[in-house]
Amino acid sequence: MRTHAAPDTCAPLAAAPVSARVVSYSRKVFIPLTRACRDICSYCTFAQAPQPGKSVYLGADEVLAIARAGEAAGCTEALFTLGDKPELRYKAAREELAALGCATTIEYLHAMCALVLKQTTLLPHVNPGVMTREEMAKLREVSASQGIMLESTAERLCAKGEPHYGSPDKQPTVRLEVLRLAGELKIPFTTGILIGIGETRDERVDALNAIRDLHQRYGHIQEVIIQNFRAKPDTRMADVPHAEHEDLLWTISTAREILGVEMNIQAPPNLSGDNCGDLIDAGINDWGGVSPVTPDHVNPEAPWPAIDKLHEISAARGRVLVARLPSYPAYVLDASRWHAPRMATRLMRASDSEGFAREDAWSPGLAVAISLPGLGASRASSTALSPVPSPAGGRGAGERATTARGAVDPAKTTKKYSIKSNTYDLSSEVGITRAFAARETEFEEICAAANDLRQQTVGDTVRYVVNRNLNYTNICAYRCTFCAFSKGTHSASLRGEPYDIPLEEIERRIAEAWARGATEVCMQGGIHPRYTGNTYLEILRVAKSAAPNIHVHAFTPLEVTHGAQTLNISVREFLSRLIDAGLSSLPGTAAEILDDEVRQVICADKVTTDEWLNVMQTAHELGLRSTATIMFGHMEQPKHWARHLLRIRALQEKTGGFTEFIPLPFVHMGAPMYVQGRARRGPTSREAILMHAVARLALHPVIRNIQVSWVKMGEPGVNACLNAGANDAGGTLMNESISRAAGTQHGQEMPPARMEAMIRAAGRVPQQRTTLYADVSDERHAAGLNAAPLESTRTQVAA
Repeated sequence: MRTHAAPDTCAPLAAAPVSARVVSYSRKVFIPLTRACRDICSYCTFAQAPQPGKSVYLGADEVLAIARAGEAAGCTEALFTLGDKPELRYKAAREELAALGCATTIEYLHAMCALVLKQTTLLPHVNPGVMTREEMAKLREVSASQGIMLESTAERLCAKGEPHYGSPDKQPTVRLEVLRLAGELKIPFTTGILIGIGETRDERVDALNAIRDLHQRYGHIQEVIIQNFRAKPDTRMADVPHAEHEDLLWTISTAREILGVEMNIQAPPNLSGDNCGDLIDAGINDWGGVSPVTPDHVNPEAPWPAIDKLHEISAARGRVLVARLPSYPAYVLDASRWHAPRMATRLMRASDSEGFAREDAWSPGLAVAISLPGLGASRASSTALSPVPSPAGGRGAGERATTARGAVDPAKTTKKYSIKSNTYDLSSEVGITRAFAARETEFEEICAAANDLRQQTVGDTVRYVVNRNLNYTNICAYRCTFCAFSKGTHSASLRGEPYDIPLEEIERRIAEAWARGATEVCMQGGIHPRYTGNTYLEILRVAKSAAPNIHVHAFTPLEVTHGAQTLNISVREFLSRLIDAGLSSLPGTAAEILDDEVRQVICADKVTTDEWLNVMQTAHELGLRSTATIMFGHMEQPKHWARHLLRIRALQEKTGGFTEFIPLPFVHMGAPMYVQGRARRGPTSREAILMHAVARLALHPVIRNIQVSWVKMGEPGVNACLNAGANDAGGTLMNESISRAAGTQHGQEMPPARMEAMIRAAGRVPQQRTTLYADVSDERHAAGLNAAPLESTRTQVAA
């Protein structure tokens, strides 16, 4: 007998502990590919012998009909459940397989999984029984996960008169070998035990320890199901009592103790009826697959509860019901390790930043409605937001302690907030990451708290700047995997022609921008191999010649670094030359995610986190202000967002040089890493809105302005973010090249009149500003409102 002790060591998979706030489920359709089976378990009504005149297997059209019905109902999983090797027992099965062009049931299963993947958005999970290593490896190519119930390790249950007599595939050693092979093949695997079929509690413990031991070795057991036996008519065990509810709860509690906090433990809610809420109290964190379309073919007498009912039951236990994919979040987040390449791509595209299923069809840049409830509605100040006092008696949430240079004293700022019943330590990675995980009521509370703090800090005015974006070249020597804008000199076939705008055209565009009411020109571009520091100085000369009074907001930290290197001078010296030539402030782009773990994947040859921060610190020390940005929603996780915010805050506490923080949701459509299958579809709407809300709270009071990008969020998204902590709508732009290259559908210009109408629609007061948040003259405001149409941009010279 194995020990009943919880493991002292963690499985190889670096999974986070199961969240105490979430209960997950998989929205699925049940596809019973065949009910024929060579085994004759005493309790089973699923398995049926072939009947004359009836097909042994579902046909391709039948499989697709079920899958498409599930897809239409919002399902993400196609659960293929079938009898074990019926061709070894039934001639009819062999003949039908031959007619289908297959030698085995597994071969036909593979074909149907491939069909569902090709024709629908569903992700297959397969339960085909005992398999060989080769069969499992083949199915790995077309399934998101696989499974086999261990049921029991008690060999005696296979003896004559016992439940598994006459069922060779129920031999414990055979099933344990399947579990072991799954670990070697790195297959996210589902298993579990069946209780109430004659086993003892000690035998259950033995089975759970066997599962634990395999998981400790391979890290591949994604969930353990504790399933209670229910007697069914017309079976040899029809008169055996159901497993008792209290016994089920004991077993779940014991499984949690043995398997630890990181394991996902499931118990089918339909087998516990009105008492299924007790399962959460006992230790489950997953309801399993629940279908709005198909019945539970294994337990047809026990219909699944409605998803709304599960939501209600979960909420009564203080949990949030969250839809997952067939592969659990830890395995989705490490998809390249645990899945075949095509499946890894499908999972990434279907998931959010935590590895759960995406909540809606929205993505940044797409003209798709945001469907989360309550968003965009003006919220009342009723969230009970309050700072948690520091031990030293620091200042309150609305107070700002500045030094003589404008920097903020970090010892005198509040970073911990109580929002209703939750306390968030926004000075820590853990606390910020927890805030980013907010869903449903907690999500609404954080957004409302951020909105309250915004109102207290900057009032109801939403500011914007009339500006022109000018991206002078899209030719770039760097290979950032997220960038759909830049290209090498020989990539004319990719997203249009390479270009390098002549100085004369730069001058014309800036003069036109000034005439149309602009107070700012924002200039940045690719790192052209022929550009030197002198190129940037010449661009500044031309800009100030075209419009002497325009504010030049230009050059990313990457461009500054490149310019300094080409002139063989320090960053400080080069920035000083740029200032002398007319540079007024720096854009905070090229930050992406300020964490080198992520940068190694998305921009390995770009400036490092420390290099970006050092350029910004130097600029601030020289008197240049700058923005700060985050580009999020591709392959990173919320912990990386937290690190980014903490690094921005730390620098702001030193220098006070950031004017605003700008979340830039990843626009995926044309991005190379998405096209190549290595990125998500941008942040979900919940995540994009939360970024603005959490930034408001985490960066308070050191950064007062949180900007929302209309190019990426669209007008409904802007409305939602303005009611979740944002107070700035950015620029009118006139030309927008970077997001447009990635596929955004929200246009290139937001003229002042339309900008102001959008702000008023959110219940706020619009006000034009300068780059540095000063008021603009009546002349500039009138020029913007009465601007002539833009002239066509003139020929751009390929280089």
